Amino acid sequence: MTTLDDRHTSHVGIHLRTWRERRRLSQLELANRAEVSARHVSFMETGRSNPTRAMLLRLSEHLDIPLRERNELLLAGGFAPEFPEHRLSDVSMASIADAIEKILTAHSPYPAVVVDRHWNMVDANDAAAILTDGCAPSLLEPPVNVLRLSLHPDGMAPRIVDLAQWRGHLLHRLAHQIAVTGDDRLRELLDELSGYPGGISEAGDPAGSLVVPLRIRHRGAELTFLSTTTMFGTPLDVTVAELAIESFFPADATTAATLRSSVSSD
Repeated sequence: MTTLDDRHTSHVGIHLRTWRERRRLSQLELANRAEVSARHVSFMETGRSNPTRAMLLRLSEHLDIPLRERNELLLAGGFAPEFPEHRLSDVSMASIADAIEKILTAHSPYPAVVVDRHWNMVDANDAAAILTDGCAPSLLEPPVNVLRLSLHPDGMAPRIVDLAQWRGHLLHRLAHQIAVTGDDRLRELLDELSGYPGGISEAGDPAGSLVVPLRIRHRGAELTFLSTTTMFGTPLDVTVAELAIESFFPADATTAATLRSSVSSD
């Protein structure tokens, strides 16, 4: 088991340099943003100067480091974490849980799912079942990873009309998330998903398309969705910061009518 003392052995300067390089900033550029000298940044990265707690939080803000990793940076510097992490079931999270439930309910009859930072499903509305229809039961066992569910040969993949385009879109999005966060679990997930069949279409790259729709076959019909991602603004809790609500909207009248009909027939 890793102890607090063990984590201190990895000098805070290494973490700072890693995040600065991940953001593709020079020491001078970071220094200008944080309003300190480039020499001071250099000394902190090499261990010749020990940053204060306030300085670490300041640099974290300018480096746009996720809250979980800001806590890790503080621990590496010998300080207690700044941001709490609660479960959605905790009393203190009641308002957040209630807001999520209201958003999911209000979005019906259109599908919506809540995911964590690793794309594991936290919650979903009833309409999401139209997306998971026919998927292997093993892929629906918690924790359900929605990216694996989408691209696995026993998941949604056989029903996705333009699988290569959608697959390219998801892999591109995941690769970008890895570049931003440096998350090793996401790298493992990307390696796994990249090994699934389906090809990659250049049109799946967001740079070459304004919007990448999800087109699926559902009981003899073809449904087309556009998706949006919603996150909580200025979160101060690790769990809240890592939640995202993926909402799917009908892209045509046929899809909208099918979804409304599925609700009225229940």
